[in-house]
Amino acid sequence: MILQERLEQAFSQLGWTWIPEILHRVAEEASKENISYVEFLDNLLQEEILAKNDRYVTLKTKQAHLPYHKTLDQFEFSFQPSIDEKRIRDLATLRFIEHQENVIFLGPPGVGKTHLSVALALKAISERYTVYFTTAHDLVQTLQIADRNNTIRKEMKMYTKPHLLIIDEIGYRKMEDEAAHFFFQIVSERYEKGSILLTSNKSYGSWGEIFGDNVLATAILDRLLHHSSTINIKGESYRIKEKKKAGFFKLDKQNEQGE
Repeated sequence: MILQERLEQAFSQLGWTWIPEILHRVAEEASKENISYVEFLDNLLQEEILAKNDRYVTLKTKQAHLPYHKTLDQFEFSFQPSIDEKRIRDLATLRFIEHQENVIFLGPPGVGKTHLSVALALKAISERYTVYFTTAHDLVQTLQIADRNNTIRKEMKMYTKPHLLIIDEIGYRKMEDEAAHFFFQIVSERYEKGSILLTSNKSYGSWGEIFGDNVLATAILDRLLHHSSTINIKGESYRIKEKKKAGFFKLDKQNEQGE
């Protein structure tokens, strides 16, 4: 009993939470297989390391505020032939984060821009990079509220500190002057210090309309594109594809003929 208490105390001090759960099972297996003490210890430590890594990934994924969990292997490259799969796989090496470069996915709604962003985010988290995901609308709202509450410096850190900041859906709504300048400030503070991944349904030529100022849009693009990769996606919406599979468009056509 004294030995058990000493072990539990040692596990607690060392921060080992999984070894206490598996100790007796691994000890019994070691006894049956007649393995060495060193191998037995190695088995225990490897199990603890794997468990700690799983807990880390779970925590950091939650903190990243990803909208869902989708990996690169779940992406249907065959449905979007305009995408160079090799180029996406190269992005998945995460060298762009290591070099503080940016990635911009451009294309109409539903073509997989957010899916690819989330997949790269999950890969980054698994490699122990910090990630934060937000939509452009939520970012603007958060910073406007923070500005009114005099907490803008604190909130800005949420967008400037992570290794990878993902801003989804740029261009769905025009930004007011104040919001556009907040956006510029984030891009400026992250310039050559941290990676930004953006998705947008607008070509760069339309960004003056998004930010309500061509000069400001040019300044933002100048910093974003200096070290960056742009992926243009052209194709049908996945959501429309699924509706077609379910027969919605066929039913609509029949209804129109019936009328």
